[in-house]
Amino acid sequence: MQLLALPFPAIDPVLVELGPFAIRWYALAYIVGIVLGWRIVRRLVRRPGWSITPEAVDDLLFYVTLGIILGGRLGYILFYQPGHYLTHPLDILAVWRGGMSFHGGLIGVLVASALFARGRGLSFLEIVDALAVVTPIGLFFGRIANFINGELWGRVSDVPWAVVFPHAGPEPRHPSQLYEAGLEGAVLLAVMLWFAAKPYRPEARGTLGGIFLIGYALARITVELFREPDAQLGFLVGGLTMGQLLSLPMLAVGIGAVLHGRRRRLEAAAR
Repeated sequence: MQLLALPFPAIDPVLVELGPFAIRWYALAYIVGIVLGWRIVRRLVRRPGWSITPEAVDDLLFYVTLGIILGGRLGYILFYQPGHYLTHPLDILAVWRGGMSFHGGLIGVLVASALFARGRGLSFLEIVDALAVVTPIGLFFGRIANFINGELWGRVSDVPWAVVFPHAGPEPRHPSQLYEAGLEGAVLLAVMLWFAAKPYRPEARGTLGGIFLIGYALARITVELFREPDAQLGFLVGGLTMGQLLSLPMLAVGIGAVLHGRRRRLEAAAR
C-alpha cells in the first residue's frame, strides 16, 4: 500500500507572460538546448580530424532548428494522433499545447542535415556525428519541461518517490520524465562527450551517430517500462509501446553504423 507520495511541484508552465505573448518552459527548453548545442559543436569541430568549420556550423543552425520543429511536430501527428489531427487540422498549429515527437524530430534533423551537406559539399555522416554529441542536451531540458508541464507521466507505482500528477488521477506515478532526463539526457551526454574527446577519425564517420542511436534506443526502451503508454494508443504488438517500437530500428541502425565504422577503421589501419 502506498503510504507516501510526493506532491507535484506547483510550477507555472508559463515562465513569462507579457500581454498576449507568453514564454513557456517548453519553448525555453528548446531554445537553451539548441543554443548550448550550437556553441559546443562550434568548439568540437575546431579539434583535429573535423572538416566542418565553425562558420558552417553557424549556417547549419537554421537547418537543424527547422528540422527539429517541423519533424518533431509532424512525427507526433503521424505516430501518435493521426486520427485527431485529421478531424481537427487547425490543432496542428497549436504547438503551445505540446505534442512533439523525438523520433520525428530526429528524422527532420537528418533530412535537414542531408540537404545542408549536399548544398555545401560536406560529409553528411560527419554532420550527424557532430550533432549526435550534443543532442542529449536538448533531450535533458525537454524532459524537464515535460515534468513541469505535468505531461507524459509514468505508470502507477508505490515507490517512495512516486508523484501524484494533477491531470493523471489520484494515483501516485513514476516521474518517468525525470528518468528520461537522466538517461537520455545526462548519462547519454556524458557517454557522447567521452567518445567525442578522442581524436576524430574521418575514415570512421558515422560512429558517433551510431553510438548515440544505440544509447538513446536503450534508454528509451528501458524508461518506457515505467512510462504510461499514450492513452490513444495503449500497448501495441507484443505488449510494446510506440516509443519502444520506434526505438528498435534506431538500435539496429546504430549497431550497424558502429560496426561499419569499426571495419573502416581497421581497413585504414591495415593500409
